[in-house]
Amino acid sequence: MLYNRVLITGANGLLGQALTKRLSQLPEYDVLATARDDAPRFDTGSCGYAPLDITRADDIEALFDDFTPNVLVNCAAMTDVDGCAEDKDACWATNATAVEQLADACRRHGTRLVQVSTDFVFDGEDGPYTEDARPNPVNYYGRSKLAGENAVRASGIAKWAIVRTVLVYGTGTNLGRGTIVTWLMQKLEAGEPVHIVTDQWRTPTYVNDLARGIERVLHLEKTGVYHVSGRELVSIYDLATTVAEVCNYDASLITPVTSDFFGDAVPRPPRTGFIILKAETELGYRPTPLRGALRSVAEELGVAS
Repeated sequence: MLYNRVLITGANGLLGQALTKRLSQLPEYDVLATARDDAPRFDTGSCGYAPLDITRADDIEALFDDFTPNVLVNCAAMTDVDGCAEDKDACWATNATAVEQLADACRRHGTRLVQVSTDFVFDGEDGPYTEDARPNPVNYYGRSKLAGENAVRASGIAKWAIVRTVLVYGTGTNLGRGTIVTWLMQKLEAGEPVHIVTDQWRTPTYVNDLARGIERVLHLEKTGVYHVSGRELVSIYDLATTVAEVCNYDASLITPVTSDFFGDAVPRPPRTGFIILKAETELGYRPTPLRGALRSVAEELGVAS
């Protein structure tokens, strides 16, 4: 593959940081990381950084003119499910309209687009899912992400890929939001009790695995939809108890509950998770086993196990 000028949006988020770090270490990529912040929240290493608000079409165009990327990976998203329900305008602007604007810029500049999406495009009635399963989101976040996917498909771009993932966890620098795994570790480390649902099932994804999967999509110049996640289907409660076991926390602090315990919480799909055979076969993707990945997160956080 020829030398690739890669533009990464949402580079200050969990996935954005992991992907920026991975691509910056490989000689075939010239990386420009972007996010809304004036400066990166991480050590940029060998990549450049520029502020970018993807909801501003003029700013997108100016950056495309300056950097002339031949690949764009859109990691930018509003992912707070409850926040999306509360501020639907901001959610739609970031997850749907901005993707349409990015896709339009990619079409006009001949840029490949890799759009990161989510298991929440499904209703969770028949998981785990393959790439050809029919989407049917149950909340506004899922609807906005599906609209983003549809914008990519309808854009007229010659080369595009959609990488869907599930419940991403890991560590980053000065993140605006934590993950369920780091939240659990903080709570259990402090000896605080938590209530965790038993009726939601996922295939949790280690962020470094996801970054590797996306890099494989770039390197192999793949198009179409890919499900990139962990392999193990577990309930959120099982995930929590595994965190406790790996880190030697007191599992009695974890109380199992069903989703209705949280009253008027925004609906979540009960059973999603992915079948990742396509990614394994076509990308050579091999996710880290759950316990091993959790141990790595614990080590990154300096948690004794």
